[in-house]
Amino acid sequence: MTEGEAQLVRAGAFASALAVALLLQRLLPHARLRGSWSVNGALWLVDAVVVGAVCGACAFSAARWAAVRHVGLFHWTGTGARAAVPATILLLDLVSYGWHRANHRVRALWRFHQVHHSDPTFTVSTGLRFHPGELVLSLPVRIAAVVAIGASAAGVLVFEALFTLANLIEHGDIAVPRRLERGLGRVLITPALHRRHHTKRGPARDTNFGTIFSFWDRAFASYTPNDSTRAVETGLPGLERVPLRVALLLPLHGTTIYRPTDCR
Repeated sequence: MTEGEAQLVRAGAFASALAVALLLQRLLPHARLRGSWSVNGALWLVDAVVVGAVCGACAFSAARWAAVRHVGLFHWTGTGARAAVPATILLLDLVSYGWHRANHRVRALWRFHQVHHSDPTFTVSTGLRFHPGELVLSLPVRIAAVVAIGASAAGVLVFEALFTLANLIEHGDIAVPRRLERGLGRVLITPALHRRHHTKRGPARDTNFGTIFSFWDRAFASYTPNDSTRAVETGLPGLERVPLRVALLLPLHGTTIYRPTDCR
């Protein structure tokens, strides 16, 4: 598969994930929020242009490079494709957990990540709301992880598809039936768990960092339970209305830096 074909697969996975998340949000609404589509959609377009220009399908290309040169853990240990794909998903999700946690702990990274948390609503569109600086800074981390573990190109594409689906669904204004939510939450990050992470006030913003799997939070003592019966006010204090221009400049505006521990 060429990089161009990989880009088409990624685009198709994104469109499918967005359709599924929007359908679930419509069928199982939690608070019937409208979402900040004008800002979040515009940010997504900026992100697509910036990341596309800087990287494209660079994680896929890095995996192919590592395979040709026999670099990385899976290549050194002779791990077969059947084991390498699920292992790639697990390990890259663990890397994502660590990166997300660092975005809350390291002040320079939080400057960019606060743009995501400044959304006063919590809907599928929030999953599109990231500052391009945050995404660009994450690229070396993702590529280094792909090369270090010797991730297969197929595993990278499957991971990216699952990651996109999980990201959009967990940001959805979605109410999952309580019994189902309890079962899913033992393994996966549900909308209720991630909604608690987006709380406007309180230490819970320093928890539930996972994207696909919830057991990383349990393993590293950053898990806070939640279910769809709980109403959670989301956003950041003082940033209730953030137009696109302000969102893009927010990392440079020192007076509006809110670290999670400052907003209890």
